[in-house]
Amino acid sequence: MFSLTIFRSLKSQVVLIVFISLALFSCEKETNETKRKFDPKKLIQKLIADRETYNFEKKKNRIEAIVDKKIASGFNGNILIAQKDQIIFEKSNGFSNIEKQIPNGSNSRFQLASLSKTFTSVAVMQLVEKGKLSLDLTVKDYYPLFPYEGITLRSLLSHRSGLPHYEYEFDLKTRKNKLYPTNQDIMNWFETADPIPVIRNRPDHFFSYNNSNFAVLAALVEKVSGQSFAQYMHEHIFDPLEMTKTTLVTELNDSTRTSEVTYGYHGTRRIEKDFYDNVLGDKGVYSTTHDLLKWYQALKSEKVLTKESLREIYTPRSFEHPGLRNYGYGFRLWLNDKQQTDYIYHTGWWKGYNSIMFFDLREDFVIIILSNKLNRSVYQIKDIIEVLHDGKKSSTMEENILDQ
Repeated sequence: MFSLTIFRSLKSQVVLIVFISLALFSCEKETNETKRKFDPKKLIQKLIADRETYNFEKKKNRIEAIVDKKIASGFNGNILIAQKDQIIFEKSNGFSNIEKQIPNGSNSRFQLASLSKTFTSVAVMQLVEKGKLSLDLTVKDYYPLFPYEGITLRSLLSHRSGLPHYEYEFDLKTRKNKLYPTNQDIMNWFETADPIPVIRNRPDHFFSYNNSNFAVLAALVEKVSGQSFAQYMHEHIFDPLEMTKTTLVTELNDSTRTSEVTYGYHGTRRIEKDFYDNVLGDKGVYSTTHDLLKWYQALKSEKVLTKESLREIYTPRSFEHPGLRNYGYGFRLWLNDKQQTDYIYHTGWWKGYNSIMFFDLREDFVIIILSNKLNRSVYQIKDIIEVLHDGKKSSTMEENILDQ
């Protein structure tokens, strides 16, 4: 018996391929390939064969047992797991709005927190491909009054800039005056600060995870594109990929916020809007599990960037700290014993929200977990990974996939 989720997945794939095929057959100049008779029956047989080959039904049952334990530990959010373009498992649990008892559903939108950095990285690389940005130029080449020398876009993308943390340096100013700074405000504060915040270490000296890097990158996207960060993301990423449920926190207010948009909680206490919420690039994207599946598929199919740019993004760049966890450009990397990338992922935490998107391009699977109630079980995915590998254990994988 098919699960309803898998049946819908199969049905949607068949409808899409039939539509494409009919469009091809309507062309006046048909190629020999399009003249061949399309047989949807064979397609369905192939999809069913894939299910059997990859044991999707067995995997679904095992994953469900693992997720039940997460729910028992207080997990509140959405989970989607897919392989070979088929959704194996998805589940919603808990509430998007505890006070009004609005349940989470498949269209619930969660703050992705640092998982948002993956979108910033791709936006920057798109502009690099167009010649509007250069990885080897420094921030001062674009913002001449920026007070720090030698910080290239490469060092920002790989968290090797040595910049001070904006959320610490300007916290007193922000909270005392109840300011909600933008990315351009942060750039102005760096330029006009007196005294200038002390740089933490020399650029490219070593890896140090820092939200300032991606806040600056978002400001650069705005400056060279002539658009707000939200406008750029919609025009060049969200809209082309039909990520219709994905938005930026700066687009949310009392009139635009729908019941689909979740609130973040610590226990039953709702976390109110933070003074730094409007700083984008390092966080700020709201999305759904289904839109993130589209994001994974776009990355996998090289729809948003060239193969060369994706290779740059997925290249490990921090080896001064021994270990299997590494960082590329806006993506975390899990290496094997030979220091080669096995898995690509990013986690997130911000004001009650936890998130993870974890994928394996070789086995073609993705794990997406979004939570709006602080719960560290979000990062406990080792058992799920082993299920997707048909029970094979990874000697290098830790129980928790935590931020570096």
